[in-house]
Amino acid sequence: MLSRYLTVKETGQHEIEIKKSRFICTLARVETEDLAKQFIQNIKKEHWKASHNCSAFVIGDRHEIQRSNDDGEPAGTAGLPMLEVLKKRNLINTLAVVTRYFGGTELGKGGLIRAYGGVVSEALDVIGISEGRLQQEVIVKIDYSNHGKLENFMEQSSYGIKETLFTDVVNVICMVDDDQVETFQQEVTNILNGQGTITLGEKNYFETDYLTKVH
Repeated sequence: MLSRYLTVKETGQHEIEIKKSRFICTLARVETEDLAKQFIQNIKKEHWKASHNCSAFVIGDRHEIQRSNDDGEPAGTAGLPMLEVLKKRNLINTLAVVTRYFGGTELGKGGLIRAYGGVVSEALDVIGISEGRLQQEVIVKIDYSNHGKLENFMEQSSYGIKETLFTDVVNVICMVDDDQVETFQQEVTNILNGQGTITLGEKNYFETDYLTKVH
């Protein structure tokens, strides 16, 4: 399992106009090639009057599946620059479809490459990218007298609290990046002077907005 990944935040669209040609980029998450192909077909049905519906997608933790399609544009001017944007952003399981309505003016190969790559890049900035981090539930069981000490430590740290359960003792369910679990356990043991017990729960991916933009 990956310790972290980047993917498009949600399905969405972004449009630009260049010399009266409309370029509409649709982004979506896809986890299989079949789902990607079906999504592309749906876009083609929706925009059946368009001049082109070019596409690119990357699937798999290490980009095991990479596909691009120029859909009638000159070879290498549409699908490939779109694919390169997805790879440059280090995205996984992401599909881009760019629908072009021709405006009557030829853009040339360089213009097409800039247009198709550019609209995908802009769309990612507008729609957003999510970062998923593999996190481990770490359950810290403590007496009420130690709760404030642990809570203060957590507030000043980069770790998160998923839930706090108050019974005859306090169970604090902490979310810790998978590669930081051992460090976290040592820090908590030190903070609490060895009091309390630490057990591990489930592992899950936790997503947050990824703010860094790469152009």
